[in-house]
Amino acid sequence: MTVYFIGAGPGDPDLITVKGQRLIASCPVCLYAGSLVPPAVVAGAPEGAKVMDTAPMHLDEILAEIVAAHGRGEDVARVHSGDPSLYGAIAEQIRRLRAEGIPFEIVPGVPAYAAAAAAMGQELTVPEQAQTVILTRTSMQSTGMPEHEDLATLGQSRATLAIHLSIRNLLHIERELAPLYGADCPVVVAYRVGWPDQAFLRGTLSDIRAKVRAAKLTRTALVFVGRVFEETDFPDSALYDAAKPHVLRKVEKA
Repeated sequence: MTVYFIGAGPGDPDLITVKGQRLIASCPVCLYAGSLVPPAVVAGAPEGAKVMDTAPMHLDEILAEIVAAHGRGEDVARVHSGDPSLYGAIAEQIRRLRAEGIPFEIVPGVPAYAAAAAAMGQELTVPEQAQTVILTRTSMQSTGMPEHEDLATLGQSRATLAIHLSIRNLLHIERELAPLYGADCPVVVAYRVGWPDQAFLRGTLSDIRAKVRAAKLTRTALVFVGRVFEETDFPDSALYDAAKPHVLRKVEKA
């Protein structure tokens, strides 16, 4: 018996991996986070499978279902949104599984920031503008942030920021980042990426809060901050530069 933590991607059922889809189709127990994973993702569970939405359940209830499945010798598909390594709350589940001696495996998924960039037709690392992407969040009523991971510290890098779980904290984001990135720095709010009603709201650090309020977006959104969202005048990458050889390509002689 094995518990498979499966990254289902951001919402589009086509963005789950072949391995994840195959495991959902073979496990007699499927536990999925229904607030973020659409039912279509787990529709391929086998006939007669126990399929449960864990959104209204607490950790002990979820683990009780897994322990019961372990007792029956039944594999469990534990389906999370995006990639389970990012804000997936799997570490606490894994800690319990190890204590119970229950084997597990993690199947990666498409993270929301990557799906959002694809939908926008956007590269997040542009030559000589930004070569670093920082995935972070802010703290409101959720688990606190480590002291050294505050926005004022991370923002000193001027890297492209993908700020999760923070759509209600835009005033804080503006106050912390405007002195570092500039009040006119582009911001993109990616709403319900991968779902049929996905939307992208563009603005700047100075005006994005008003735009989000007008659009009545209050959850399930990812906030991007960075100059890459405005840059079109940047040098070509050296990767395909004909004048710069590498081990797989030699410079052609005149």
